[in-house]
Amino acid sequence: MVAIDGPAASGKGTLARRLADRLGFAHLDTGSLYRAVGLAVIRGGGDPGDAAAATAAARALHPETTPRVLADPALRGDEIAAAASKVAVVPAVREALLAFQRDFASNPPGGARGAVLDGRDIGTIVCPGADAKLFVTASVEARAERRLKELRDRGITVIYAAVLEDMRERDARDSQRAVAPLKPAADAFLLDTSSLNADQALDAAISFISSKTGLSDHCA
Repeated sequence: MVAIDGPAASGKGTLARRLADRLGFAHLDTGSLYRAVGLAVIRGGGDPGDAAAATAAARALHPETTPRVLADPALRGDEIAAAASKVAVVPAVREALLAFQRDFASNPPGGARGAVLDGRDIGTIVCPGADAKLFVTASVEARAERRLKELRDRGITVIYAAVLEDMRERDARDSQRAVAPLKPAADAFLLDTSSLNADQALDAAISFISSKTGLSDHCA
């Protein structure tokens, strides 16, 4: 099992998906679970900062319907990303989603031979016994540039300064929260993608995972 953590726009999601494909593993974007909770609260007319509403939404997630929920394009919006960061600080929300994530890691769906989970506390809280742990990061300026491009590609008008400020606020909220703060596990491989493209990041991750597990790709 491979655990990947890191801040927003660090490239961890792209890396996790590509790793899962190369290794023949199942992939779970755990951040999408929190986004789903945030989206459910907003669609229900609630406030993502309301612990009771967020907890109820988290407990309503069901394994059979989760794949459809996580495929909702509305999850990708910045408003939902901010909502996810808010619900993620609620202890009862984290407790409700913890068992789901651990079960996925222990029993990968579809007959996969392993799992790749990416998020913000996989290597420290969710799966501290993971075979390989990576903490993917990049400078806040590089991450803001990536998010700016992503938003503009989607036709959203936004300025760099606003994206950078939002990124800094989210970093502070995620790293300073009392419950499961964003930080690398003591035995995680730190992968700085500031000057790496997706292929270079993948090669570096595969090299590390191979050194820890002996796996290299799905043909191994």
